[in-house]
Amino acid sequence: MLEWLVDAVGEAGAAAIGGALIGLLFGAAAERSRFCLRAAAVDFFHLRFTDRIAVWLLAFSAALIATRLAFGWELISPARIRQLSAPMSVSGAVFGGLLFGAGMVLARGCSSRLLVLSATGNLRALLAGLVFAVTAQASLRGALSPLRDWMAGLWTIGDPKTLDALAVFGLGETAGLVIGLIWFAAGIGYALRSGLRPSEWLGAIGVGLAVAAGWTFTSGLAELAFDPTPVHSLSFTGPSANTLMYVLNRPTLPDFDTALVPGVFAGAFLAAWLGGTLRLEGFEGGRSMRRYLAGAVMMGFGGMLAGGCAVGAGVSGAAVFATVAWITLVAMWVGAGLTDRLLTQPEGVAAPSDADSIVKSTGIA
Repeated sequence: MLEWLVDAVGEAGAAAIGGALIGLLFGAAAERSRFCLRAAAVDFFHLRFTDRIAVWLLAFSAALIATRLAFGWELISPARIRQLSAPMSVSGAVFGGLLFGAGMVLARGCSSRLLVLSATGNLRALLAGLVFAVTAQASLRGALSPLRDWMAGLWTIGDPKTLDALAVFGLGETAGLVIGLIWFAAGIGYALRSGLRPSEWLGAIGVGLAVAAGWTFTSGLAELAFDPTPVHSLSFTGPSANTLMYVLNRPTLPDFDTALVPGVFAGAFLAAWLGGTLRLEGFEGGRSMRRYLAGAVMMGFGGMLAGGCAVGAGVSGAAVFATVAWITLVAMWVGAGLTDRLLTQPEGVAAPSDADSIVKSTGIA
């Protein structure tokens, strides 16, 4: 089927169609499940084992399981994955992950969550998402790129045995599937305990399957393409920056990344429309606006420094067991936990009900 698609619309057209369709799946699934690493991390550090943790665990484990199965069926070639074959930055993963984690707490949503919320009418998320994309582009090729290059160059690794987290610990391919099943079992436990709704179950698993679909689709396309084609999955740092430049400059042929972002937006909009959750929301004051914008800047720079966002590194990269992706994921959790503690405990320990009221008042889960 993929060969037929390439023959019909060309390599670029096939990549764009795949990106848009996978984006539609992710957007709809993320909107229905309220998937968000920020929400899960905040609840975890407050020792509240809620449905939001269950959603993240189900999405994360579904991505691991489906991606490992695709590896086993030889649908994905590890040699073509940059995170497993090219030098990567450990310092970028640590510093970038910490910055991104702190930023997503300030903006009350990671980059993918801001995109999904923008599609449902949240103007706060829309503005923060635009600032995120501008900062990501400045970090990639603009004024912030020298600082990013310097920080990323402090500590790099390039040995394939250190790039693969399974190889680092002397584990075989089967171990990756077992780890995914363990995480999935934990997700089921939390889901049952928190009373997760069926739509949220399906949405969370759909998020993970979209990540695996991204890896499988781009790997299959790389096998057929005449020109070198990157094998990657869902991420929202580089693609957001590329989509921004695609809109501002004279358009060229779209690709997987530039079709992914509007695909996610469309999927989330359709899911919200059908679910009756479309609603315009704005800022409630200047102070909250400053917080959102500061968080967006930190996520834009941190995500580009780390080589991925909460989805790009935290789920897509972790699903292929890239060492730096797991380091980034841990750093994001730590950065989010520390920042939330600073924000919710300015004069002592905040009660869980206080933190809950703050989250509910924002409209961001």
